[in-house]
Amino acid sequence: MLTGLNLEVPRGETITIFGPNGAGKTTLLRVLGSLTRPDRGTISINGFALSEQAAFARSTIGVVMHSSLLYGDLTARENLRFYGSLFGLNDTESRIDTLAQRLNVAHRLNDKVRDLSHGLEKRVSFVRALLHRPRLLLLDEPESGLDQNTLGIFEDLLAEFRAAGGATVLVTHSLERGLALSDRIAILGGGRIVFDDRSENVTIKELPAIYRNFTGEVS
Repeated sequence: MLTGLNLEVPRGETITIFGPNGAGKTTLLRVLGSLTRPDRGTISINGFALSEQAAFARSTIGVVMHSSLLYGDLTARENLRFYGSLFGLNDTESRIDTLAQRLNVAHRLNDKVRDLSHGLEKRVSFVRALLHRPRLLLLDEPESGLDQNTLGIFEDLLAEFRAAGGATVLVTHSLERGLALSDRIAILGGGRIVFDDRSENVTIKELPAIYRNFTGEVS
């Protein structure tokens, strides 16, 4: 459960959220992505009030969760075409092809999602999340299931997204990767932010002790 949580992520910033299991990390991403409705509080996404303009807010958000949000009985391309239609894209096919090539999944676009490995399904979910050119990315342990080559591609895409002014909220259990990828890090504990600082102010040698101090756990 989230309580008393205040979070602002400006354009061009990547913030990594750390925290133990049950701290509320996934709930936070689901609330920001309008997948879960909060009981109280206000949320503004790219200038849209989520409670009143959810459709407009969602059109600016790309989400990668533990679930791929893809339909298993459809091919990867059919899934992506469907999402392109939801966002009213007029260049869906070219976007699919460009992103699929970038993420090394173009050769499996005509396979049903249920026949893809976890890693391939994750790559298709990245294509889905980036398809409509979002301005905010919500990523829940995005490295799960990715090989080293694909991890490098993901990190390059994230850097390009940030350089273009996109904001990212990233959840990961990897202190080293989370620190390296972010401009800012935060630790979530008991449903609230208990630590928040610029990444440049924290070294990877210091971070485990900081994490342990605020959570009582070893990451």
